[in-house]
Amino acid sequence: MSKKILIALLLLALPSLLRADSPTTWILQKSTLTYHISHPLHEAAGISHAARGKGVCQSGECIFLIAVPVKSFASGDTNRDLHMLQTVRGGQFPMVIVRTEVPEAEIHARHIEANLAIQFAGQTANLKNVPFQLAAHGNQITLTGTIPATLTDFKIPAPELLFVPIKNQIPVTARMTWQEQK
Repeated sequence: MSKKILIALLLLALPSLLRADSPTTWILQKSTLTYHISHPLHEAAGISHAARGKGVCQSGECIFLIAVPVKSFASGDTNRDLHMLQTVRGGQFPMVIVRTEVPEAEIHARHIEANLAIQFAGQTANLKNVPFQLAAHGNQITLTGTIPATLTDFKIPAPELLFVPIKNQIPVTARMTWQEQK
């Protein structure tokens, strides 16, 4: 009789043991990514809502991948947007790809510092300890922060206006809402 009870308990516990290490998947539901450029004569920004992303958490680690088409950034000036595409070689390298790994325990924190590997314009830049704010809403998390990118990170020659180059800093503000998939 005790053998049957032990087997029954193991069969009841097995699904919860399997779920303990089964992966959790996060899907990027909506995003706003905005790059900022600065020139002594004016400021400009390009906005994209076209990012797609997925994260998989397993064994205490979460791996995230985010991709956004370069041509999806719009500044409100089609000439500027075309020049940006030419400058960053958008035809040859049409996607910006961001990869990061974070401990699963930090997914529900209020603040994280992420190490980002960003592929853009044919180069990969590794940015360390980029701060982000997180806000949980049920099974969704909204992440906000600014990625301190520069032209030199990606070996992009600074575009010029009236022979004066734009500033090297091209910070990208990010607001992304992620949904946990069961």
